[in-house]
Amino acid sequence: MVAAGLSTVQTAAQAEQVRPAARAVDFTGAWQFALVNTTGEDAPQPGEHDPLWRDTRLPHDWSIGLDPVESAHTNAGTGFLPGGLGWYRKTFTLPRSMAGKKVSIEFDGVYMDSEVYLNGVLLGRHPYGYTGFAYDLAAHTDGKPNVLAVKVRNQVPSSRWYSGSGIYRDVRLVVTDRTRFTRHGVQVTTPDLENTVKSGFATMRVATTAVADSSAQAEIVSTVKDPRGRVVGRGTTRAELGTTPSTAATDIRITKPLLWSVEQPNLYTVDSEIRVRGKVVDTVSTRTGIRYFAFDPNNGFSLNGVEMKLKGVNLHHDLGALGAAVSSDAIVRQLRIMKSMGVNAVRTSHNPPSPQFIKACEEMGVLLQVEAFDTWRSPKVKYDYGRFFDANSSADLSEMVHAAKNSPSVVMWSIGNEIPDSSAAAGPPIARRLIDVVRAIDTTRPIVMGSDRYRRVPAIGSPQDQILQMLDGLGLNYNNASSIDELHTRYPTKFFFEAESSSSTSTRGYYQDPEQLNTGENYTPGRRNTSSYDNNLETWTYSGEYGLKKDRDRKWFAGQFLWTGIDYIGEPTPYDVFPVKSSFFGAVDTAGFPKDFYHLFRSQWSNEPMVHLLPMDWTRHKPGEPVSVWAYSNADTVELYLDGKSLGERKFDTKTTVSGSRYLETTEATGDDKTVTTGPYPGSYTSPNGSAGKLHLTWSVPFQPGRLVAVAKRGGVEVARDEVRTAGEPHALRLTPDRRITKADGKSLTFVTAEVVDRAGVVVPDADDLISFQVCGGTLAGLDNGRQESAENYQAPARTAFNGKALAMVRSGQSSVITVTARAPGLRTANTVVVAAGGRPGRAPVTAGPQPAPAPAPTADASYSGARTTIPAAMLDGNASTYWSNYYLKRATGLLPAVSRAHATDWVSLPVPGGAVSSVQASFLTDAAHALPASIAVSYWNGEKFVPVRDAKIEWGSAVSITFAPVRTDRLRLDLTSSAPGTTHGFLGISQATVGS
Repeated sequence: MVAAGLSTVQTAAQAEQVRPAARAVDFTGAWQFALVNTTGEDAPQPGEHDPLWRDTRLPHDWSIGLDPVESAHTNAGTGFLPGGLGWYRKTFTLPRSMAGKKVSIEFDGVYMDSEVYLNGVLLGRHPYGYTGFAYDLAAHTDGKPNVLAVKVRNQVPSSRWYSGSGIYRDVRLVVTDRTRFTRHGVQVTTPDLENTVKSGFATMRVATTAVADSSAQAEIVSTVKDPRGRVVGRGTTRAELGTTPSTAATDIRITKPLLWSVEQPNLYTVDSEIRVRGKVVDTVSTRTGIRYFAFDPNNGFSLNGVEMKLKGVNLHHDLGALGAAVSSDAIVRQLRIMKSMGVNAVRTSHNPPSPQFIKACEEMGVLLQVEAFDTWRSPKVKYDYGRFFDANSSADLSEMVHAAKNSPSVVMWSIGNEIPDSSAAAGPPIARRLIDVVRAIDTTRPIVMGSDRYRRVPAIGSPQDQILQMLDGLGLNYNNASSIDELHTRYPTKFFFEAESSSSTSTRGYYQDPEQLNTGENYTPGRRNTSSYDNNLETWTYSGEYGLKKDRDRKWFAGQFLWTGIDYIGEPTPYDVFPVKSSFFGAVDTAGFPKDFYHLFRSQWSNEPMVHLLPMDWTRHKPGEPVSVWAYSNADTVELYLDGKSLGERKFDTKTTVSGSRYLETTEATGDDKTVTTGPYPGSYTSPNGSAGKLHLTWSVPFQPGRLVAVAKRGGVEVARDEVRTAGEPHALRLTPDRRITKADGKSLTFVTAEVVDRAGVVVPDADDLISFQVCGGTLAGLDNGRQESAENYQAPARTAFNGKALAMVRSGQSSVITVTARAPGLRTANTVVVAAGGRPGRAPVTAGPQPAPAPAPTADASYSGARTTIPAAMLDGNASTYWSNYYLKRATGLLPAVSRAHATDWVSLPVPGGAVSSVQASFLTDAAHALPASIAVSYWNGEKFVPVRDAKIEWGSAVSITFAPVRTDRLRLDLTSSAPGTTHGFLGISQATVGS
């Protein structure tokens, strides 16, 4: 089951000659990897010449290169991708000049259960997959080869989401003198900054921890450089160093400091040196920022004295088609997309992030809540961190804080998420220990946790009450408005925010039941999507609009972290069926393509004028069919045009919160909160100012092909516009890279969007062509299309388009030019070129895509199936007790009632094995939920589209028989009209269906 991403050529291990030119040496190259099994069964390291060994470069995630499969060792929660047991090895030599030096190896993250060996000797075990660790190396320095081996074991499920497997973060060799700074040995703070900055200066306190193998009198000098690299301060302290680490601090005055903020992320560098008898023996550079912030229980969050909401998202650590393997370029791309939505904060759900992620947030002005654990002692899945929590949690939490303690982005430490132990007697003592671990290192940031166990005010003295009394603040997961008000009243000295908000699910480009606040799921294979009208909700969730309004109306509420900013692999709620393998929660899909949900939040979080139309598809509708058109906008007025003809203006009202903030909203009942039983809008979320309304504008537009345009206005002046156009037949591919210049360093990524377009360049919204990619001068790092239901391999060289789009991640090589070519049968080929700075000219190797697979034979299909057991195949299985049905029952949520409303129309299609057909028979269900259709129309596939049959005659009964003029085809379609649409008894079901000639 080894796939393209793992199938590099096996070669004999070559020893890398390490000649350190700096304190830290990149140790990510020249590794070999052997995937021993995908079950996680323990096994020894393969022999030196075993053919399992493959050359690889770190960071590396072996799971992402495997095919998703249903097995005893995979599940939907982790994306049906296997884990297993893998071994890594690296052979290297050290020069004699390193004799007497202190040599260690540092890993930023290995998932998981790792064991590290040097020359066959065990250095240590590190179970947690999300924290860094280091080992001293007693390595040969006489020219003899050293062999570093790492055993990695990921038994699935070890997480509730896709974790990846392997050495997925960076590795470095650290070479120092015997007198040296300890790991994470520099801590920079700015005491009393809120007051000193008013006097025009900041006090930068640099605390350094160092050690020596023999006692030494040392001078420690710290030099501060501003964002432009100019020296702006220096401090010196003396320390007597020995084998026990010693900490010394110096205060450095910085005049006219440039503050770090989300708009201007100014970064300072602190270079710290140890000098012994005038000689510099060790140097460490630390990046930091000067800023102050506050969480006020009554006024919410402020940064540098400016009140602001946390406009946050949760992000899991996978990078789409790259899996868990860390890439700075991929992280920066994700954060750029989030920033363009108006995001200013990220919660690292539910684990410590990579150093690259923290660095990117620092540089881009993103606030961070860094989180430690998804579980404490009580496990959530069989092989998770609960196995190691008691023995390892203090050390892992300490590592998390040390790794990020100097980052200006970090404003909160979280000790856990939705912890079962937090409501048990064991919870408070554990929480006390974890809080003490954090405060022993850092007292400058509040300590919180994310919890779903405070939807009611806890009883005084209960475990939840005790823990909240210890914490500085609390992140609430999916609380309604009244519950957060009650908590604020009970705990007036604590600050609150939403650690997970909304969880409305959606699929890019799919729309269903816009008139309903909640709707069911489509279980037809290949159509397992969820609606983009912000109306697919699980029992614990609520709409994005509800979460935005609840947060907006409460000044004291610090903000929210949307679940989630980007779809992630695993947890494919609401589906738990192969091959649905990625989440639906994101505002953006796994390929980085925004969904409509992105534009909802952008309309509320961004000041840049915008308007967005949905549906984004103005093609797949019947002539005259009424289409519910929505507009998200941060302008007060939007006018809609179809082919230049105005369809009317819609306006938001300008309102004011009780704290004085202005906002835009319609004024109408919304029906989105059944817990509201009084006031002017019972059953609707009602603001404390007494108003209710929606955050979008609506039109009902009879469909006709053309150009639909939304024009947003402020004061009658156009400030933004958006349009959707009817697409013709697929004609060509179009490639758009996210950059035109990259680096020829063998690791930089270019993200190339592939689109299927018609002759006018309009993206074809239902195009699903198989696109093959070729890269000259680089390599394909991965392919994606954002589709949640897909068994395609992320690292194969071809990918189907999903709703007209796909994404190629292209890694640079050593060539100065990278050419990407995309092909699909029947479509015009597309090429794009990216210049790689520093590369060599000349012809570079080509990585080629495969020949497209033949189209699969038609099977039974349906526009909608209401449950996982009532899919179209049940019509053909010969079993009268199984059936296709469009019946669904969506359970009640905390805010909305249950819903079960028959669709007005649906269709089913049947394969025609012989090619010629003149009749079809269908046995319809008639019971409390199902009724005979009001009408049936029969059509056949002519190779391009379905066209009506001629001379159709219907004989009605529970078994309906339809005859028609003979046609040659490979499939028939029955368009069915409900006899009672919108009711609980107008659903349609077929137990058996046959075709005849």
